[in-house]
Amino acid sequence: MEGTMGRFEGKVAVVTGAGAGIGKACALAIAREGGRVVVADIDGSAAAACTAQIAAEAGHALALAIDIAEAQAVAALFERADRHFGGVDLLVNNASAMHLTLRDRAILDLDLAVWDETMATNLRGTLLCCRQAIPGMIVRGGGAIVNMSSCQGLSGDTALTSYAASKAAMNMVSASLATQYGHAQIRCNAVAPGLIMTERLVAKLDECMQRHLRRHQLLPRVGRPEDVAALVAFLLSEDAAFITGQVVCIDGGMLAHVPTYADGGNSLSARSSGETAEAAQSPRY
Repeated sequence: MEGTMGRFEGKVAVVTGAGAGIGKACALAIAREGGRVVVADIDGSAAAACTAQIAAEAGHALALAIDIAEAQAVAALFERADRHFGGVDLLVNNASAMHLTLRDRAILDLDLAVWDETMATNLRGTLLCCRQAIPGMIVRGGGAIVNMSSCQGLSGDTALTSYAASKAAMNMVSASLATQYGHAQIRCNAVAPGLIMTERLVAKLDECMQRHLRRHQLLPRVGRPEDVAALVAFLLSEDAAFITGQVVCIDGGMLAHVPTYADGGNSLSARSSGETAEAAQSPRY
């Protein structure tokens, strides 16, 4: 990384939930292109480990342990970023709470405490970070924000009601922010990942559920955190200077097809490639 110029040279980014998974991949991607990164995570040791990796690659980062649901903690986060790096140009709101489906269930069965906690982190926490970032971005002549949504926020499911509702609301917060502050050269977009195999998701999904989800993808592999990080880096960069107010899916085509696809509706393409009808009706993964 040393000696190379990247899209984020001279820029400062705050990435929340950056201790692992997608957030860590985003922090590394920004640092590898010259950005200085505030690595924020509720797990301080994980944030420190990510920062150490960035430093080992000749990047610049600051680790902070923070619960984004706490307004004072979020204010302190941006004050530290200002003191350490001189301001913030980019914000990735990746930190989120996702509970097991045993607790975040259908509407009549879900735990209301889970609903409150999910909204506090995913929605209120995102809003708090945006509110702290925007004034400084205005002073600096603009900025870019990416909010980490989910395909769960774009379609109904039998469980994860709280999580889905928080991500759907995040999409509208993103559109509202883009509308209200575009005149100040602040762009805001949401990214909606599908099946991205982070450490956290691997721990929550058994192999049977993973196979079930993969049947609904159009591409023959699961997503990786680096896939999402590449999209986030694009949306933060000047390459996406005329893109704002959008929700961009990165789901391997999970939401792009008719429902019959996963139940053998792909048989025509299978036959045209020489497969038997029986084989075409079988799961592909």
